[in-house]
Amino acid sequence: MKLPAHGRYDYVPITRRPVYDWPEGKRLALAFVNNIEHFAFGTGLGSDSTGAPAAQSQRNYAWRDYGNRVGLWYYLDLLDEFGLPGAHNVNSAVLEYCPDIVERLNGRGDEYVGHGRTNSERQDLLWEEDEARLIAECTEVVTRLSGKKPEGWLGPYLAQSGVTLDLLKEAAYRYCMDWALDDQPVWMRTRAGPILSVPYPIEVNDSPALVFRRHTGRQFAEMITDQFDEMLEQSRKYPLVMTVALHPFIIGQPFRLRAFRGALRHIMARREELWITTPGEIARYCATLPQGTVPGSVE
Repeated sequence: MKLPAHGRYDYVPITRRPVYDWPEGKRLALAFVNNIEHFAFGTGLGSDSTGAPAAQSQRNYAWRDYGNRVGLWYYLDLLDEFGLPGAHNVNSAVLEYCPDIVERLNGRGDEYVGHGRTNSERQDLLWEEDEARLIAECTEVVTRLSGKKPEGWLGPYLAQSGVTLDLLKEAAYRYCMDWALDDQPVWMRTRAGPILSVPYPIEVNDSPALVFRRHTGRQFAEMITDQFDEMLEQSRKYPLVMTVALHPFIIGQPFRLRAFRGALRHIMARREELWITTPGEIARYCATLPQGTVPGSVE
């Protein structure tokens, strides 16, 4: 039986890969990646606080807009408090709608990751020409307002068409985070050459965990600490990437932020053992490793 296949990467179990170190001999890379999104009012796509499908209304629009008005600022203050670098998956529309966000992120030197024009749309439903235009429009706005071209991409809703990876590579993107296939970076094939897949979680992600599966803030904090403790132990054998995915309209609610603060304290007690970084830094480091080190680097 021959099943449909993607052809983007080969199966290589983690036990059969070369072992390498992150900078300064560290074995666990840690990145906090926040999503900053803007939505159409009363139409298009967008999640609801109940976790169930719901018509777009002033209620769920306002719930999401809380993140840009309040929750993001709480979150950025928390990063400042712990001295953590930030990476943000940004809808280009939010940067034009909320210029204060651009000023704060630029002042922190945070990384911008392309995240489409708006989370009111999905790119996997578009014709190739229209998807290429979406990527180009997002890239132009982020570059113009941040002063630096984004190197990485996460599609709205982690959605990809059959040609997304090809279009991203052709648009000079170095990495993507839409494939939750591994705890290590993996080179993926495109028609224009390889692009790196940097680990990004579906599980340790506040949107599916807190909104759709209805976990509490305390349970999500336990997920983060358990993920961290186990990955730190596993990293004695393998170099690993732990990414935590966040949304300011979710984690930025004060009662959840309080629990998240506790998880950060737990992690920071082991700070000297970690490479605390961003997805872009991970991608740049992987590009320096010898051929054959990262899966997919030798064809």
